[in-house]
Amino acid sequence: MVPVTTNIEEPDELNQVDYIIGNLKADNDVAVRAQLELLHAAEISCLLESLPPELRQRLWLLIPKEIEGEILTYLGEEVRGSIIGKMDNADVVAATESMNVEDLVDVMVELPDDISETVLESLDIDRRQRLETALSFAEDTAGRLMSTDVISVRTDVTLAVVLRYLRRLKPLPTHTDALMVTDEHGTYLGKLTLADTVSEHPDTLVADVMQEAMDWVKADASDHDVALLFQRRDLISVAVVDEHSKLLGRITVDNIVDIILAEADKNLLASAGLVEDEDLFAPVLPSAKRRAVWLGVNLVTVFMAVWVIGLFEAVLDKIVILAVLMPIVASMGGIAGSQTLTLTIRGLALGQVSGSNLRWLGNKELMVGLLNGLAWAVVVAIITFVWFQEAGIALILAAAMILNLVAAALSGVLIPVILNRMGIDPALSGAVLLTTVTDVVGFLSFLGLATLFLL
Repeated sequence: MVPVTTNIEEPDELNQVDYIIGNLKADNDVAVRAQLELLHAAEISCLLESLPPELRQRLWLLIPKEIEGEILTYLGEEVRGSIIGKMDNADVVAATESMNVEDLVDVMVELPDDISETVLESLDIDRRQRLETALSFAEDTAGRLMSTDVISVRTDVTLAVVLRYLRRLKPLPTHTDALMVTDEHGTYLGKLTLADTVSEHPDTLVADVMQEAMDWVKADASDHDVALLFQRRDLISVAVVDEHSKLLGRITVDNIVDIILAEADKNLLASAGLVEDEDLFAPVLPSAKRRAVWLGVNLVTVFMAVWVIGLFEAVLDKIVILAVLMPIVASMGGIAGSQTLTLTIRGLALGQVSGSNLRWLGNKELMVGLLNGLAWAVVVAIITFVWFQEAGIALILAAAMILNLVAAALSGVLIPVILNRMGIDPALSGAVLLTTVTDVVGFLSFLGLATLFLL
């Protein structure tokens, strides 16, 4: 097909997607290929994730074969799976040849068994052994995350020897800020920073300038704990060791950035019942199925709140004002509870909440809820009295608000802690449970007090 020229202008960062879509729809493959040559693989992967399936496949066919592997490593699991599913086995194997071992690990777990075997057979012995080592560790652990591309030196050599060794190795592994120091058995002893290597006297022994037993993690440590270590100590790299302290590899800061971003995405999407790697342009039916479960859970909680309201049908029939004011109590409780819930989930994620300080945290949040309840109860009572000229209803609304804000504060602490101890992600279901509590307690206290004192 002869390329069709268009009047679409060169894109900036803001209209990159529009530019690509416009040229794809205009069959202007020449312009698309020219633009792809200017972009990094990560930017191309972002473009792929921004396109509907049919345009995504067309763009993939225009991508140079030599960078397909690198682009695949940047894609989310669902998008990557949709692309790999339409590739020939030979093309998949060819794409994996340019991947480093850490990226290949992520891709391998998504490949069908027959393609995985073919990929393994195509690897040289060294890469295969490194890949099998990484795959032997559980997902979301330091062992799965680490790179085995690590430089180690002995304690009994001089810095001059180390420098000559490094010159022969060039280029060095990316993000090399230090060399790992081991003994003759491969036991990890510490780190030798590159700064010390080049600034100290060449005749100095490694043992005299190394940082002993610095910054190491066990291979079975969770990637979340590793990310916290990087955050707290401002690390660029960390050694990974086995149960016998033998050096296995290293984790670098670029891996940790990916972990932090992935956790942020997961928590954000989990609060709405969504999967972190869900394709924005996935087909309608799979997307509807995934979201239907969450909607069903929410429907159950709504019926619980409606059931509580139904218990007070008599008082609602006689005092219609109560129906107007009911949402105030539930809404204020929901907001207050979500604030506490969010802080508690964050504290759990950062390792700041434990059994020893849980009581103090609970008491503190109860006092916060009580103070806010008292303050806003006065405000709401005054507004209600001015509006409806009903002192009794105003006082009942104020009392119900105090009760609900205290209950919301307590629930905001206990719900995520209990879910965490049960092995359930608080970000996934904490908000739904909290909303149920604040709705039920809010309606029950408000309508219950109204029934007790007004009928």
